[in-house]
Amino acid sequence: MRSLLKSQKGTGYFDISVYFIAAMLVIAFFLTVAPIYTQKQQLDTFATQLCRTAEISGRVGEETSERYDELCDQTTLSPEVSWSKTGNVQLGETIQVTLTSTAYIRIGGVANVPVPLTAKASGKSEVYFK
Repeated sequence: MRSLLKSQKGTGYFDISVYFIAAMLVIAFFLTVAPIYTQKQQLDTFATQLCRTAEISGRVGEETSERYDELCDQTTLSPEVSWSKTGNVQLGETIQVTLTSTAYIRIGGVANVPVPLTAKASGKSEVYFK
């Protein structure tokens, strides 16, 4: 090992440069993927909070639309929303919301690769309608 370190042949420079380039590629990959992971987490939270609003109000309507607008402003996301039910939801019935959005991975500043993101949340209505 000592003889390899004391060697003056210069092969160590080549090895270190290859390792350095490989490390930079790994870091660049993580910096590209990290924003998509963050956006997925925001979308999951968005779905959970939107579903919770529907649970508390007992319906999918004005309250959920207002909450959607608030969450869009907070997160800068504007996903497509689909509900399992609309209107009043009776006590104990399940409410499901599905949000879909698209994130893009930039490859070398030349191409954008679309990555579809989906978030689902469900809960039970907490309001009894006579």
